[in-house]
Amino acid sequence: MSRPHEAALRAGLSTLGLELSDAQVGRLLDYMALIQKWNKVYNLTSVRDPAEMLSLHLLDSLAAVPPLQRHLASLGGAGRRLLDVGSGGGLPGVVFAICCPDLSVSCVDTVAKKAAFVQQVAAELKLSNLRGVHARVENLTGPFDVVSCRAFASLPDFVTWSRAALGEGSVWLAMKAKHPADELAALPADVTVFHVEQLQVPTLDVERCIIWMKPH
Repeated sequence: MSRPHEAALRAGLSTLGLELSDAQVGRLLDYMALIQKWNKVYNLTSVRDPAEMLSLHLLDSLAAVPPLQRHLASLGGAGRRLLDVGSGGGLPGVVFAICCPDLSVSCVDTVAKKAAFVQQVAAELKLSNLRGVHARVENLTGPFDVVSCRAFASLPDFVTWSRAALGEGSVWLAMKAKHPADELAALPADVTVFHVEQLQVPTLDVERCIIWMKPH
């Protein structure tokens, strides 16, 4: 028997060309249920409607998974590490951890309750590759292979605050709504934008993109 929103989630995954196991699909639905259950306690999101949550949070984060998987494949080998900055309730970090089981994902947030929620998700969904970190990103050191964010801060602030977390050959993955021309123009001189990747989010008629960056 299918669960609420499972059909919509599977349709979205199909549109994205993402092949996940039944267990991974189940974990995504369980994660959404945990957000709904704990939202009042942890103040994770202003979105209350489950259908909107599926589109605006889950599918929006899932749209970045195929590009992330392609990048990880280009690096070769397992044991890669990702730091998700300003992760809040774990978006997109938890989604990355579910979809990329070989990737070690750390979700950092300055709000203790939100980092604790991610820890709770890791325990309840048995995600050994996921952890919540209560810290300021400026105080974290890597090396992480990928440092990601979604609706966190301006690009100049993001790269400045998280630079110490990068290792040799590491990249930044910044999820943005529309093309942030002003922020790109304000990036530090030693940061290179090597790809702007347009994303199509299933069920959402909105602009989304990934800004891929690296130091030089």
